[in-house]
Amino acid sequence: MSSRLLINPSTTIRFTGSIFNVHSSLYYTNTSSYSYFTKPLHILISAANLSPKRPYARAFSSFRASFSSAAMTGQTDAASAVSDATMDAVQRRLMFDDETVRVGRCILVDENDRVVGHENKYNCHLMEKIESLNLLHRAFSVFLFNSKYELLLQQRSATKVTFPLVWTNTCCSHPLYRESELIDEDALGVRNAAQRKLLDELGIPAEDVPVDQFTPLGRILYKAPSDGKWGEHELDYLLVIVRDVNVNPNPDEVADSKYVNREELKELLRKADAGEGGLKLSPWFRLVVDNFLFKWWDHVEKGTLKEVIDMKTIHKLT
Repeated sequence: MSSRLLINPSTTIRFTGSIFNVHSSLYYTNTSSYSYFTKPLHILISAANLSPKRPYARAFSSFRASFSSAAMTGQTDAASAVSDATMDAVQRRLMFDDETVRVGRCILVDENDRVVGHENKYNCHLMEKIESLNLLHRAFSVFLFNSKYELLLQQRSATKVTFPLVWTNTCCSHPLYRESELIDEDALGVRNAAQRKLLDELGIPAEDVPVDQFTPLGRILYKAPSDGKWGEHELDYLLVIVRDVNVNPNPDEVADSKYVNREELKELLRKADAGEGGLKLSPWFRLVVDNFLFKWWDHVEKGTLKEVIDMKTIHKLT
């Protein structure tokens, strides 16, 4: 069963006992809040698999939406994203989470890491926009070691828009344009974002990764196409933390995870270089491995990480 509805601002949908508030970002929550969009939307709602007992992300996956072109004047990027049949529903939500309010957007910076604005995640990862507008956004990469000095790696989920199923460092994501993640002093905003995303992607509780335990070691700037449409152009903060943590990966984000020692990582590099088993590494992870990681590993084991901190230089890597 499905129906097409004209949804006006501040409209809520009640279905099977749950309340879903409609946002222009297509983000549905199971709690009451105000709608952010200002123009009417045409929403095609499918009743399949909706249940008040299912998490909002699962419930949202049963929704399919099409926008009235008249209603979406000035919002063509959002319409393009929604009509992209290749984008998984959860990844679509992440691309447009709270899109119409600044707190859900990526932080745009110049090549000196000065904040110049904000943009939705969809445009920040669309190569056409990256190339035509030179969109550069702030990011972070976490390298988490346990007390045996093994590095936690993750394999990105198959539904990731950029670089699906590649192996990479512990967690890679973006601080958002919100007060707590815009704090430049001691890279506190980025560290706050890292704690948030370790929980979101790997289920690592905040108490396992206190913000003051992250050591920002440096920054890199790189550009990497993923396929013909998507890619990355990031000014990436490199964070190291040494903690024993509880890991419970989110399958919407992570296909697999494992700890590796140095020799095991070198074997992964060899297999990736040889193309064995289709194994691939993310381009930012490979850049960090080739330029910094094994040197850092020595200092992780010695407890002398402060000796290799360089937050003044922005390394432009290719």
